[in-house]
Amino acid sequence: MVIFMKKISVSEMTQVGLMAALVYTASAFLQISIPTAVGSTRLHMGNVLCLLSGMLLGPLQGGFAAGIGSMFFDLTNPAYITSAPFTFAFKFVMAWLCGKIVSGNGGQRKWRYVLGSAAGAFVYVLLYLLKNFIEYTLLLKLPAEAVMLTIAQKAAVSCTNAVTACLVAVPLGLALGPVVEKVRHL
Repeated sequence: MVIFMKKISVSEMTQVGLMAALVYTASAFLQISIPTAVGSTRLHMGNVLCLLSGMLLGPLQGGFAAGIGSMFFDLTNPAYITSAPFTFAFKFVMAWLCGKIVSGNGGQRKWRYVLGSAAGAFVYVLLYLLKNFIEYTLLLKLPAEAVMLTIAQKAAVSCTNAVTACLVAVPLGLALGPVVEKVRHL
């Protein structure tokens, strides 16, 4: 069986690689680690670049850039290495959803960026918290109090990350979108 796929140009591969590197860099170096009852969580700027990947590269390529950059952060950090496959999938979904909404035709461009970033960030927070809840209750079998305390702490930090990502990514996306479109059509 032959599967037909759209060919990806060298320029498009370069853009995905560049955005993945920016996602990794923002995740690795623009962060504050916060200890929790079980492990730790982080305030970081990686999600800004994940949303920006979806906005600038579109759903599929933006999803790959966000997933790859975030996954490489996890693979290079012993505290997160076991989460790498989940991180790839969750960040891919985050950027994919954002890019899908932003690249749509309905409504004003500005509101598509706002809605896309909010939807992508919200879905990521839900996936992240659900994964942690399942891990702590079913796999680690931690006491309910420890699970709820940790999930509450991670929810507060994740929601702060989500709001920050939206507030920073939307103006950047609106400013950089037309420039990236011109470059993509050279």
